[in-house]
Amino acid sequence: MRTTRLAAATAASAALAVVVAMATPAAAHGRPAPHDPQAQVWVTTVDRAELLHQRAPVPFEAGTSDLTTIVVDPTQRFQTVDGFGASITDSSASLLAALPRAEREATMAKLFDPRRGIGVSFLRQPVGSSDFTAANQHYTFDDVAPGHTDFPLEHFSIAHDEKQVLPLLRQAKRLNPELTVLATPWSPPAWMKTTDSLVGGRLKDDPAVYDAYARYLVKFVQAYARAGVPVDYLTVQNEPQNRTPSGYPGTDMPVAQQIKVIDALGPLLKKASPRTRILGYDHNWQTHPNDAANTPPGEDPGTDYPYQLLDSSASRWLAGTAYHCYYGDPSAQTALHDAYPNKGIWFTECSGSHGATDTPEQIFRGTLTWHARTLTIGATRNWAKSVVNWNIALREDGGPHLGGCDTCTGLVTVTDDGSVRPDAEYYTIGHLSKFVKPGAVRIGSTSFGTTGWNGQIMDVAFRNPDGSTALVVHNENDDPRSFAVQVGNRSFEYTLPGGALATFTWPASHALRPALHQVPLTGATATASHAASDAALAVDGDASTRWSSGTAQAPGQYVQVDLGRVTPFRQVAIDSGDNLGDYARAWTLTASRDGRTWHTLASGSGTGQLTQVDVRHATARYLRVTSTGTTGSWWSLADLRLYH
Repeated sequence: MRTTRLAAATAASAALAVVVAMATPAAAHGRPAPHDPQAQVWVTTVDRAELLHQRAPVPFEAGTSDLTTIVVDPTQRFQTVDGFGASITDSSASLLAALPRAEREATMAKLFDPRRGIGVSFLRQPVGSSDFTAANQHYTFDDVAPGHTDFPLEHFSIAHDEKQVLPLLRQAKRLNPELTVLATPWSPPAWMKTTDSLVGGRLKDDPAVYDAYARYLVKFVQAYARAGVPVDYLTVQNEPQNRTPSGYPGTDMPVAQQIKVIDALGPLLKKASPRTRILGYDHNWQTHPNDAANTPPGEDPGTDYPYQLLDSSASRWLAGTAYHCYYGDPSAQTALHDAYPNKGIWFTECSGSHGATDTPEQIFRGTLTWHARTLTIGATRNWAKSVVNWNIALREDGGPHLGGCDTCTGLVTVTDDGSVRPDAEYYTIGHLSKFVKPGAVRIGSTSFGTTGWNGQIMDVAFRNPDGSTALVVHNENDDPRSFAVQVGNRSFEYTLPGGALATFTWPASHALRPALHQVPLTGATATASHAASDAALAVDGDASTRWSSGTAQAPGQYVQVDLGRVTPFRQVAIDSGDNLGDYARAWTLTASRDGRTWHTLASGSGTGQLTQVDVRHATARYLRVTSTGTTGSWWSLADLRLYH
């Protein structure tokens, strides 16, 4: 495409040669060169008109764009991915097993085959019964008559799962050999608990019980391995703060008890199954008020449960922490990661749900948009190594279940006529699992939407083990939105319908290698001439936040950044994000090493949301971007980025 280059005025003492690369209007995008790579495109829309529909590919072109620009930066690397999926619960297994063989084979292929389906790559399997149990009573793998115990675990058996669950798990592993399995108990056997019931109560506070429960979990892992389903991860209690489960297995497991269980389990599991790693907590992003209110008098409600766990003796046995979606926000994952960067984060449960009077169209649209922004993108942008929904298959009425949720939805729905329909969660997981392979690494990408819905474009990007890239984009707005995707010095433009979810993929290519690396702005501070919002939001590395002038643009408005030290850089990106029209109509970029003597690096006219200023071997501690134009629009800065 055509690129305008503006000569920059420089101070004699700075002796800097400066070139400013300005984006031309979208209509000026030039033709791609024959060697330019293409992005493949798959789209799902809220009206079901497109369901993981592959559209025509879009070529990368030389140059930049005036549109809101997602800058994909493979030089920034975050967490490694294990996979994405759901759970073959007892309820799901009963439905899948009851299908005619041809229908069952086709459904399993749609779920697990990476080519013919979405390649589900992660399953979270209940250890015993959950609320999604098709039988008429709950169970564990070591149930004995009331009043009896079985400390030697002589009655242990996984025979229940051999009937339907394990055959389906083995088939899933044949369809996708890269499948990861996490196992989670909803309750220990009743004879280990204070209530002698699977529903509610706690473990008896007895070393012999902790030892028995640890051996019970080890026997499960060993039995599943013998059955052809090795367990990769294990948690010791589903939702340990849910103290009043509604008619289904559950256990109130305070932090102190979970520590004792893990301390007993760790050395046994390491010896019996070294591949199996333990995850802690396995509950909501934030303690639910009902759970806190039901804490026994005088006890700690455990609002910092995962922090206490990772600060304890159990930490040495923990690979990291598992989270659910039912209260709080995925930013809790980043807070925990920042406190314990050497421990992983897994997202392990969230079910779609609906109101009693919602229509199928409302359920599909609401589930697709909420899960897309909160889980598909929100969880992964907050360090999740997995995204796992709840049931992989349910009936249209949300069953079968025994207690618990009666409005939950599955990845697929077994309809009243016996056919199987993929639903919203199939696509929110599929836009990840089909294209982001186990072992992929999340890479840098600017994202403007929020999990709270702000009507903008949000995204997450991954580099696969084969070097290819997958970029997942969600249009939070109800109306179509146009944007650009930039990698290195090439970009493409695209428009997504309102509410749509899309995945773009492209192969490894020398043409898409960024020449520059982003400079970390850790510790940088910012001030501004107008205090309509915090200037620090312009340097927080989060393009979904912004500094704004709060008033019409006028000459003299500025944002000033203190980098904390003299820093070399070769490019400055002035990104106004997805706040359309809020870019500076004219601007000047100045720099200083001491905050007193300033030199002009560049000046120019803004034409779009992202302005990239190329400088040659500049060094400065302080940078100031000053508006020199006039317009009725506010001036916003979502991100000020430096590259070297």
